[in-house]
Amino acid sequence: MGKPNSVLRNVSQYGIVIFLVLLCAYFTWKTPKHVFITPENIANVSRQIAINTILAVGLTFVIITAGIDLSVGSVLALAGVISMTFLRDGFSIGSLPLIPQLPMLLAIPLSAVVAGVIGSGCGAFSGLVVTRFRVAPFVATLAVMTIARGLAYVYTDGRPVSPLPPEVGDLGASDVPFLHIPSLVLIALLIVAVGYVILSRTNFGRHVYAIGGNEEAARLSGVSVNRVKLQVYTLCGMLSGLSGMLLATRLASGDPKSGIMFELSAIAAVVLGGTSLMGGRGTVLGTLIGALVIGVLDNGLSLLDVSAFYQMVAKGFVILAAVILDQLTRGGK
Repeated sequence: MGKPNSVLRNVSQYGIVIFLVLLCAYFTWKTPKHVFITPENIANVSRQIAINTILAVGLTFVIITAGIDLSVGSVLALAGVISMTFLRDGFSIGSLPLIPQLPMLLAIPLSAVVAGVIGSGCGAFSGLVVTRFRVAPFVATLAVMTIARGLAYVYTDGRPVSPLPPEVGDLGASDVPFLHIPSLVLIALLIVAVGYVILSRTNFGRHVYAIGGNEEAARLSGVSVNRVKLQVYTLCGMLSGLSGMLLATRLASGDPKSGIMFELSAIAAVVLGGTSLMGGRGTVLGTLIGALVIGVLDNGLSLLDVSAFYQMVAKGFVILAAVILDQLTRGGK
């Protein structure tokens, strides 16, 4: 009886890597002049995947605790428009200027800090609603999703924050000197590396797994469950805010409409990477593989001129297969 489950578990762990390789081979073969494998397209795909990867790393922590965060796309938009306004105009309250417009060399890193603080605040608010008021994570973050999106529209009056200084667009499209990889990709890889270390090599990471595996047992063993959950949602919000700033630099515009449905792609990457929606199991490296699958699937189908509607159908079936496989590996519990 145990053998079928062990086979399914191996498929769950390694099947996604095999699927990614087969997907890349198929699109390389089918696209005209093998355009899928060209350096230009690979760079384009990697930039597209970078934002989803950063969002998905934060969601990995949340989902391992058996939670969910539906607000990441809206928090991305809110942080993006505020950080781009700060970058362009400085910071003021009404007609009172508190921080003047700064040189780009200083304004860009400070705008990243602003975006991270805004995202952290949204995430902490979600965490407080979940831990203090015992609201289900789905409902709490659905409310924050709506609030953050509404605030983004109110802040900008529904209009994009543009034009931005040329250096902003250059940052989003630039490569790292000597390494010759897009700067967005390097940032995403650094976040994956840090997330991996935190989750697999620290007490905090062990507590995250413990809460997702058995929350009551974790509490009895001395884990401060509410504090860890609050920290996890704050971390997820911070990465969402940073993603908003990075996406705005890539688009050279802070758009309150950005990030719509991003939460679904990020959750899909986490689930495809082997993180269980029931909590207690998952890895950041698996999430990276899941994000690669989502990005390659989107890009390859677009290159083959497949309708966006059919792309949604294909993505939905891939996600459904991953969730069903997760249920089977748990023995149908």
